[in-house]
Amino acid sequence: MADAHNSARTILVAGGGIAGLSAAVEAAEAGFQVVLVEREPFLGGRVARMNKYFPKLCPPQCGLEINFRRIRNNPLIQVMTMSEVEKIEGEAGNFTIGIRVTPRYVNEKCTACGKCSAAAETMIPNPFDTGMSSIKAAYLPHEFAYPMRYVIAPEVIGTPEAKAIEAACEYGAVETDMAPRSVEVKAGAVIWATGWTPFDISAISYYGAGKHKNVVSNAIMERIASANGPFQGVVSRPSDGRPVKKVAFVQCAGSRDENHLPYCSSVCCLASLKQATYVLDQEPEAEVCIFYIDVRALGRQEAFFEKVRQDKRVRLVKGKPGEITEDPATGMVTVQVEDQETGKILKEQFDLVVLAAGMVPNTAGQKVPASDVVYDEYGFMVSNGQIPGIIGAGCDRRPADVSSIVQDATAAVLKAIQACRR
Repeated sequence: MADAHNSARTILVAGGGIAGLSAAVEAAEAGFQVVLVEREPFLGGRVARMNKYFPKLCPPQCGLEINFRRIRNNPLIQVMTMSEVEKIEGEAGNFTIGIRVTPRYVNEKCTACGKCSAAAETMIPNPFDTGMSSIKAAYLPHEFAYPMRYVIAPEVIGTPEAKAIEAACEYGAVETDMAPRSVEVKAGAVIWATGWTPFDISAISYYGAGKHKNVVSNAIMERIASANGPFQGVVSRPSDGRPVKKVAFVQCAGSRDENHLPYCSSVCCLASLKQATYVLDQEPEAEVCIFYIDVRALGRQEAFFEKVRQDKRVRLVKGKPGEITEDPATGMVTVQVEDQETGKILKEQFDLVVLAAGMVPNTAGQKVPASDVVYDEYGFMVSNGQIPGIIGAGCDRRPADVSSIVQDATAAVLKAIQACRR
């Protein structure tokens, strides 16, 4: 199916996270048609899964809702969820883009009434909680989802349960016979904003992530602490659901390490400081220990670092743990580390250990489907020598915090507009 948009006035944005959202609304408000393509069934990406931003510690829903409202009110934006760009051909001002659409099995008639979910029986791992909780096979991705539309899990398609789910919908919104399809659109420029994935901490064998239930990544910690997460906002141990009192944060888990992730992701220190407040706010007698190489809190974030550090319940230990073990009987996690300031070997138990995993660009594993796109040795898109009209944005270019990503997305829009006018 060919798209009828004027390619010279159309910008395709690949990725519906904070970078893609920002780029889409800025381009549309500049008068350009926008096709926003997102592989998940909702917009917001990793920001939607967060508990709070730093340094204000406000929930991300407020910032996302502003962008969702801008999308709803702008007829120039076409949103395609559960979709991925498969090919990009042509040149700046005249690209032809092939998009693969995965069936949602729910159409635009959905009112999010929930009757399809009530008819479902099968439980599946909740993808929004990275599998830490379960959800029915007919589900709303989360309560703030945009679009506010249910999804039917492919696991039940073709079963009597799927027929019951379809029959339960009074609006004809459930279509269990949907099939994958391909769409072709024309655009003058492409903004590539597919985001990032946490470094796989299971690769660090001596930390035991994946084997020890109470050793988790910083990304998982956001879901653990979230009110719409598996523990309803109470920071708890994954092993048994018990609230925690003593938590360790291990910085540079795999980062700045030539054996794993050689670069610094720039936001991990601040993310751990922020997550320390989750524990401290929950439990007056909590103890937090942060094991670090050096703390990187640049510019205005220095004040946030100082605020957290001054809390008497927080200890900072300069040293990188050499081994982390877990007692299978109690679930307590032991961290062994050399304190570089005293020279002593510390061996201490914690309820929970959070590993600060770095940011890996999604372009490291899934390249832009166009020839001659340039990447650095870590998979980030390189600005110099890039194909004219294909512009990287956000964490596809470099690790960054949310505010920096929004600025970068706006800059990408300016480049895209210039490419459309070639």
